[in-house]
Amino acid sequence: MALLNSFNSGVTAVKTFGKSLEVIGDNIANVNTTGFKGSRVTNQDGFAETLVQSSATNGGVNGSNSMQIGQGTSVASISQRFTQGVLSTTGGSTDLGISGKGFFKVTDAENNVFYTRAGDFRLDDQGNLLTNGGLKVDGAQPILNVDSFKIEKDGTITTYTNGATANAGQITMWSFANPNGLKRESENLLSNFNDAAGVATADTSSDIIQGTLELSNVDLTQQFSDLIVAQRAFQAGSRVITVSDSVMEEVVNLKR
Repeated sequence: MALLNSFNSGVTAVKTFGKSLEVIGDNIANVNTTGFKGSRVTNQDGFAETLVQSSATNGGVNGSNSMQIGQGTSVASISQRFTQGVLSTTGGSTDLGISGKGFFKVTDAENNVFYTRAGDFRLDDQGNLLTNGGLKVDGAQPILNVDSFKIEKDGTITTYTNGATANAGQITMWSFANPNGLKRESENLLSNFNDAAGVATADTSSDIIQGTLELSNVDLTQQFSDLIVAQRAFQAGSRVITVSDSVMEEVVNLKR
């Protein structure tokens, strides 16, 4: 049984730290992705086999501690870190960086709602403000035949044509009580999957900074450090499996 437990512990280590390597790899791959939020893995220990129960002191008999052997590890959580990314100045009129915890609300052609921190938007031939994937930015009215336009920190859009100004809507920021409840989609999008994030509420504390883009909050130095730790732990788990298998083979040969 002890040999079987060590084999199982090695297997769980390989599986768990394999997931860590997957998450770290994803973080590193998205180090230049606009508005990307890096993820982290936390682990938890597995069920422990009790060999001897603990006992309290009884009269003149001293108490004793329990004797337990753990049976490996597993992934406790994989969660994103929604810390602020650096705002990089681009000068693009449709580049919008967020300072704060808010999200842009965007909708596709079927009116499915998504949220995003990536503000690398564009204007189509109808003047609609869209994501690179073609989703419409909520609150923005068409911007057509204008000399220029300005987007204020509160999302108000003002257009300028022949010296005259006009309002073209207001981009509203949205926030969630539990942003880790959001479901990651492709193309920098998040959805409010099963309402685990809580109901989206208007966020007036966040600012929209025109002409900037929020960079990924992934710290490469930290990721490389975590990568080394996960790699060594994975290799150690593999070694436990190899040694356990070798010892079990020796036991089988003894019976022969």
